Amino acid sequence: MKKNKGYLIIIGGAEDKKGERVILKQVPEMLSKGDILTILTTATEQPEETGNNYYEVFRRLGVEDIQILDINTRDDADDPDICEYIKKSKCLFMTGGDQLRITSILGGTRAYSEIKELYQSGGIIMGTSAGASVMSSTMVVQGNDNEPARKCTLKMAPGLGLFEGVIIDQHFDQRGRFGRLLCGVAENPDVLGIGIDEDTAVKLYPDLHFEIIGSNSVTIIDGKTIQSSNVSELNPNEILAIMGVTVHALPQGYGFYLESRKVMRLKNEK
Repeated sequence: MKKNKGYLIIIGGAEDKKGERVILKQVPEMLSKGDILTILTTATEQPEETGNNYYEVFRRLGVEDIQILDINTRDDADDPDICEYIKKSKCLFMTGGDQLRITSILGGTRAYSEIKELYQSGGIIMGTSAGASVMSSTMVVQGNDNEPARKCTLKMAPGLGLFEGVIIDQHFDQRGRFGRLLCGVAENPDVLGIGIDEDTAVKLYPDLHFEIIGSNSVTIIDGKTIQSSNVSELNPNEILAIMGVTVHALPQGYGFYLESRKVMRLKNEK
């Protein structure tokens, strides 16, 4: 797993925007005076409304330098003037919507290269809902909610590859997505499944540990301990059978070391 100088803040969606705003407060806490926050609205089909809503939220939190960037076509994503917005940013925030819009519009473009460079050079990449799913190398784009884990019901596609070796799912407990993430890990046991609840986030540090922030929890499904499963057998509509998988459920106050795959208890939490 590759180390970078930057930070990822990966939000499970429906983050608090009016109360304590624990997750979104990370932005003013991590930015210095003069640092620019860019709100990227590529995922949504209502870019003006969504961008303005987040603009007001971050202004109320005290962020002074904010720009809204709507990259809506691949031509936009290769436009040098548009990409300059990303280059000047310290923090990029990707809104929710449709994760396939993000990858299909940005993939292989100059804007995508600038996003990777921002992260690798010490910037902050944040994303909520669809903007969270795209951060992994492989992302979930379709699967059954609130159903038992069933083989061959999960559709995945390449993500932006900022967070390697994981599959991220969002709105996790609220939409009953344990079964579909379990299928994803069964199909790719070397990959770590990370299911993030609403109003909850994973903050990934450069040393490859992450901490949980927010009011709910993060479910981690580790497939390296799997003893056996029926995922590769015939009868694709069968219920999944899987033995030996490791599952952690972690609220705020806990973290996780990716290299050792060990849970950590944060010292500054009671």
